[in-house]
Amino acid sequence: MKLLQYFSPRQAWRDVRSFVTTRRPHQLGFMGVALALTYVMIMGVIYESRIPPKPYHRDIIYVQNWRLDRTNAQIIAQQKIDSVEKAKQDAELERLKAERRAQFKKVNDGLKAWGI
Repeated sequence: MKLLQYFSPRQAWRDVRSFVTTRRPHQLGFMGVALALTYVMIMGVIYESRIPPKPYHRDIIYVQNWRLDRTNAQIIAQQKIDSVEKAKQDAELERLKAERRAQFKKVNDGLKAWGI
């Protein structure tokens, strides 16, 4: 523990004070700006790294139970019924993809206008 005897708050304060008194005013200004920017960046990273907790909700998925003795006609009829719903879901997905593409195109066009 001999290492800790060299650390003293008074000695640290005297060291900082002697460092500050030997510097020119513009050097102190730039040091202040550098410290402020470092502080802002660290606080920004800390602030952005927080993830808000999501409330828990059950996500229950029900599965249809099919009889083993179904006829091919029954299977085809059920597939026709399911295909209508699947087509609606696919159309909604394509609409959302097109909206997202339009958003990215708008951003890309804006960046091209700036020459980036």
